Amino acid sequence: QLQLVESGGGLVQAGDSLRLSCLASGRTLTTYSVGWFRQAPGQQRELVAGITSGGDTSYVDSVKGRFTISIDSAKNTMYLQMNGLTPEDTAVYYCAARMSFSLHYDYWGQGTQVTVSS
Repeated sequence: QLQLVESGGGLVQAGDSLRLSCLASGRTLTTYSVGWFRQAPGQQRELVAGITSGGDTSYVDSVKGRFTISIDSAKNTMYLQMNGLTPEDTAVYYCAARMSFSLHYDYWGQGTQVTVSS
């Protein structure tokens, strides 16, 4: 079935940019609604960016204007472009997918650590 493998995390400095990638296999990613989640130490996991199978995007307020979610259908890969990173963006980031009719994200990447130093 659908499998997600993400990459691109690392240690960066405040103000830097980073692009996370999530390679999908087994199914065509564009038929799903997808999202990027993050979980910081001591914090709840939150959906930071999402894109529906119809192409509508949404972002949590804290990343609006800085983060961009996208899908490259040719590569069957989803991305999270993160600009203007701050230490508050430090978290484990997960890509996830759900069927368009589903209320839950049932497919998850393994997570990638993003650490932003000041």
